[in-house]
Amino acid sequence: MTEDKWINSDARTKNLVIRFCVKGFTKQFFLSTGLKDTKRNREIVRSKRDAIANDIALERFDWTLERYRFRASGEIPKVAAAIAPQPTYKYNILELWNKFTDYQETQIEQTTILNRYVRVLHYTKQLPTHSLEDAVKVRDWLLKNTTRKMAWILINHYSQCCEWAVNSRLITDNPFEQLKTKEPKKKSVGEDRRAFTLDQRDLIIKAFENHSKYSHYSSLIKFMFWAGCRPGEAFALTWADISDDCCKISINKSRNLYRILKSTKNGVKRIFPTTPGSKLQKLLLEIRPSQCDLNTLIFTDESGSPLSSAVLHKAWKGVRYKSGGREYIYQGVVSELVENGSLPFYLKFYATRHTFATWAITQGVSPDKVAKWIGDRVETVLRYYCHPQVVEADCPDF
Repeated sequence: MTEDKWINSDARTKNLVIRFCVKGFTKQFFLSTGLKDTKRNREIVRSKRDAIANDIALERFDWTLERYRFRASGEIPKVAAAIAPQPTYKYNILELWNKFTDYQETQIEQTTILNRYVRVLHYTKQLPTHSLEDAVKVRDWLLKNTTRKMAWILINHYSQCCEWAVNSRLITDNPFEQLKTKEPKKKSVGEDRRAFTLDQRDLIIKAFENHSKYSHYSSLIKFMFWAGCRPGEAFALTWADISDDCCKISINKSRNLYRILKSTKNGVKRIFPTTPGSKLQKLLLEIRPSQCDLNTLIFTDESGSPLSSAVLHKAWKGVRYKSGGREYIYQGVVSELVENGSLPFYLKFYATRHTFATWAITQGVSPDKVAKWIGDRVETVLRYYCHPQVVEADCPDF
């Protein structure tokens, strides 16, 4: 007998069955007819198949299949179930994400949970629907209300979460698997790798020293410009990390946005050397208390609490917020210098690191030494801070 699209004869019962897939659903749908494979019955099944195809095209497909079931004569269809179908999934995406986060807390660092999983939770709470049946709506809403990059990140996280839920037998399938969007192309990072000139560096330092509100952070800014370390590494330094003569600095930990201690970015401990009489040594000798606990932090906020990048960002760039329909802008030290024309452009505070590496190379320090001092790879130093020109040199006091 001629084979029809979607319609097959069950090998065991010899009854006709309908099997088909629908875009947006990962599972295959199956409908038993209870009818033997005859010419007459195939006509009946084709009518049902055409009705299903028509509903799919008109976007009114009943995924419970209640509307399309074959019933015995006189059997009353479950109209209520067809109108208000029971959800396929026991949990919604918000509930699953919380469960997934609880599980991941036993597998990964707490800093990753705070930096990544809490951020996803923030976006998840804003979704117009948390139902897994509305996965397509979730994707479309993210694409419309967030950036392409953020939509890509969130959909992939939701897919990872649902895949875990499937393996944990919390749900039967992953509705986000087929909804992953294409990763947006990365923007050029060349602009972010610019460095300040030495005059601009010194201007920023002086501005911090003389600032009425943020002068407290001038020592930190000097240290970051003169040592080239990452901000989080500076936030975590204690006096136990500094040699008695303040010529050797042990960089072995970091403090993240949430002030949580962790290892350095690449997990590598290093010693930063500075020469006697250098600006960096004089700075450390000047700010070191005559009597202090070695576990005392070197750099803190104005209240003496551990620093975070959010605090430094406020001092460097400033803050902007809206209240009562009005926008308020408070300039930081560097954004203020740009605003009044003292600096030609604005760079993030991470540029202190770029400035150190760039000028160390300019002063003739070999890329391998610079890489060792700042805790990075030689390839990165060569790519962003210099052209290959390796020479021997000690750390200059520039």
